Amino acid sequence: MWHGRFTEAPADLVLQYGESVSYDWKLYRHDIAGSIAHARAQREAGLLTPEEFSAIERGLKEILEDIEAGKFQWDTKLEDVHMNIEAELTRRIGAPGAKLHTARSRNDQVATDTRLYCRAQVDATLPLVHALQLALVDKAEEYAEVRLPGFTHLQHAQPVTVGHHLLAYVEMLARDAQRLTQCRERLNVCPLGSGAIAGSTINLNRQAIAEELAFDAVTENSMDAIADRDYIMDCLYCLAVIGTHLSRLSEDLVLWSSAEFGFCTLSDAHTTGSSLMPQKKNPDVCELTRGKCGRLYGNLVSVMVAVKGLPLTYNRDLQEDKEPLFDSFETVSLALRVNAEMIAAMRINAERCAAAVADPLLLATDLADYLVRRGVPFRQAHELVGKAVALSVQTGTPLDKLTTEQYRKISPEFGEDAAQVFSLDRAFALRTNPGAPNPANTARRIQFWRQILSQP
Repeated sequence: MWHGRFTEAPADLVLQYGESVSYDWKLYRHDIAGSIAHARAQREAGLLTPEEFSAIERGLKEILEDIEAGKFQWDTKLEDVHMNIEAELTRRIGAPGAKLHTARSRNDQVATDTRLYCRAQVDATLPLVHALQLALVDKAEEYAEVRLPGFTHLQHAQPVTVGHHLLAYVEMLARDAQRLTQCRERLNVCPLGSGAIAGSTINLNRQAIAEELAFDAVTENSMDAIADRDYIMDCLYCLAVIGTHLSRLSEDLVLWSSAEFGFCTLSDAHTTGSSLMPQKKNPDVCELTRGKCGRLYGNLVSVMVAVKGLPLTYNRDLQEDKEPLFDSFETVSLALRVNAEMIAAMRINAERCAAAVADPLLLATDLADYLVRRGVPFRQAHELVGKAVALSVQTGTPLDKLTTEQYRKISPEFGEDAAQVFSLDRAFALRTNPGAPNPANTARRIQFWRQILSQP
């Protein structure tokens, strides 16, 4: 901005390099709300007449209407959203508009605007998290008892169910929602009135401003209030973790939908074809989600790096916080919506799951537990079952088809009832501890989440 102490205007390249209105215009609604609250406090302090305040309030609301109607012309020469709105207000109502900036700085103004923006975006994101949770709960209930292999190291591990697997992501998203809620609580303090660094000799009622803007409190240190971008990093971290969880879900679905696995079929509406190979059905939504996760990480890191070496208080480096912030909220919003839609349309291929879960090696640990119940220490039981697996591999005989005599040659601790271990019904029935993939546990957890997600 070209202020009075300068004798020449900024160079065109400097204006181009420094302008932010091309993206920070997105703060307009919050900037106008903050300005109205600030003007009201000016009126109460006797700095504005009632008529001047009415003119400011009316002018700002008219500008808001014009912006939302697409009629407002943003001017990059005015640098940012704040100066664009203030200049237009003054053009429309004259002298009262020039009084609006009394007792505030663009430093505390932008800090207020971005906090209001973050709060509104958190409020808009939480229902999207819940909608994806609900889509997963619906699908988990639909396929609650379809069994499939669980994996560690991408190797067959133990049997689980589709319901149990999908509910794992519901738990992750619940933590995401909790983090966002806690983030909202921390950011909901009002910095307006902190001025450029040291407040102002013209003292307005900061508490009244905070109450009008629905902040929980006012900031208590003007230097921290101006320099603080923790709340932005908080938001970006929360969004990056959501991206992590969506990326892991995406990877599962990329594998599940492959010809090699065939556990699920994604709808035509949520996949794409190949420009060359007519048979292809590509899980592009999943792949894009994985890719966008890296973008979310980059946005977090870029702000952390921009802030890490800054002395107190405001430095122009902080202008670089907004594009990553806007991008992350917009990216996560779209990702949550499209993933909820994709999950709702997904089908599970029960026959392919059943064929894969028929692998008796998935119950090798259950066989070790069987020996433990017969008094064998677990480490010894683990070794004995390992020998049984080796014999199975060497002879080409499935583990559940080894004879009692073959088992007894390994150890007399194997009884004639060892083969009963290779019942999936038995395997799931025995897993009754909280958190295990027992059908009753899954049903209870589905009911729990339905109750939680039905609350406003």
